[in-house]
Amino acid sequence: MAEKITVDALIDAPPARAWAAYVEPEHITEWNFASDDWCCPSASNDLRPGGRYVARMEAKDGSMGFDFEAVYDAVSPGEGFTMTMPDGRVVETRFTPEGEGTRVTTTFDAEGAHSAEMQREGWQAILDNYKAHAEAV
Repeated sequence: MAEKITVDALIDAPPARAWAAYVEPEHITEWNFASDDWCCPSASNDLRPGGRYVARMEAKDGSMGFDFEAVYDAVSPGEGFTMTMPDGRVVETRFTPEGEGTRVTTTFDAEGAHSAEMQREGWQAILDNYKAHAEAV
């Protein structure tokens, strides 16, 4: 059984705005990368059970890139979703009202190639980029 890793952020935005900034492709391309030397040039999101999520992640210098892909298992609009990556790992993201904002929490199955801490840091950096974007729109 894979180790579960959790990252979270408190977004200074109401749930509807936090949700839209997370799931709409025109927003995803603005925040879905872990560092400033990477970008997300394209994203598509068929937000329904059985629907496919694809976000292209690339180094800005063109030296490497990959598609992050998953298929939705369950979707509760405005509240959260569960998806499965091609290698069978599961990702669950929840949007919980908290005060005037929204707590976004993602729990995912770790992969074996990188340390859990490296994975946690990378996913948290992406979530932090999302936070900054969601609070600015």
